[in-house]
Amino acid sequence: MRVVLASRNPGKLRELQAMLQPLALTLESQQQHDVPSAPETGITFIENALIKARAVASATGLAALADDSGLVVPALGGAPGIHSARYAGIHGDDRANNHKLIAALATESERGAYFYCAIVFLQYSEDPTPVIATARWHGQIVDTPQGDHGFGYDPHFFLPQLQQTSAQLPREQKNALSHRGQAIAKLVADLSELL
Repeated sequence: MRVVLASRNPGKLRELQAMLQPLALTLESQQQHDVPSAPETGITFIENALIKARAVASATGLAALADDSGLVVPALGGAPGIHSARYAGIHGDDRANNHKLIAALATESERGAYFYCAIVFLQYSEDPTPVIATARWHGQIVDTPQGDHGFGYDPHFFLPQLQQTSAQLPREQKNALSHRGQAIAKLVADLSELL
């Protein structure tokens, strides 16, 4: 089955191809189909993932897969949340996003946080029964960045049980533990029954 990933990120495409290998899907990117990115107008990760999947399925006539994920800090009322990639105003500016996060937590003693991922599979654009998988990866925010792996908030996302940040983990270990890895494992289990 051909499935279009609602992402223009080649790294994400490669990562998901490997994780979805048990399903024998042919995963293609929205860039291959010249589909523009859909505006993320939802107020939840699930809504945004559905918006992206429906837009890609509608434009291509194929099944679609989309995820939306980000960092949630309860002490900040859930921020950065769905705005994680553009928390400081510019999409994908990791340095500015991390600076704003640490500044916002300067007077907070509660540093608990979690990464959240919602991943959606649609067989067609108007699919009334989307397959949705979600997962959380709990940790704490630390002021001083540690580690050279990963991206985004990874250098500040500390895992007490491992005594490391996400950016210090080898990629394979991170993929197995992370919010996205957990959500994809659930999705693979659900889709193996459907497909």
